Amino acid sequence: MKKILNVLLGLLMAVTVVLLGYALATGGSDAAISLNLMWGYILFVGALAAAVFCAVFGMIQNPQGIKGTMLSLALIVIVIGAAYFYSNGHTINILDLSTGGFFDHGATVLTETSILVTYVAFVAAVVTALGTEIYRAFK
Repeated sequence: MKKILNVLLGLLMAVTVVLLGYALATGGSDAAISLNLMWGYILFVGALAAAVFCAVFGMIQNPQGIKGTMLSLALIVIVIGAAYFYSNGHTINILDLSTGGFFDHGATVLTETSILVTYVAFVAAVVTALGTEIYRAFK
């Protein structure tokens, strides 16, 4: 099974490198950028599906881990909800260069929510990595 996954990973990486080479060779043409964007979406959906499948499969094999999974899910919902309510609480005018006006409130709320969630995830990843290394150093 591990060999199959390594071959699949190598294939995905090869396709990514070929598409990147195509984009560079064409000077960033619209077709190349669109193809790379679609490939990115395919990789994102595949990663999301694999993460959900592995989480469900892990819960089936180890029912004691459901409490930790539910706690993680609740924390994610709380972070996204807090970011949304913070973003929805004020108005930001972002200039829309194509129309000369401003983006509507819904688009700015979604954008700011996404940025805030990204910041929280980045800080959590750094704190977790540092905390783990410090814990291992004293263990």
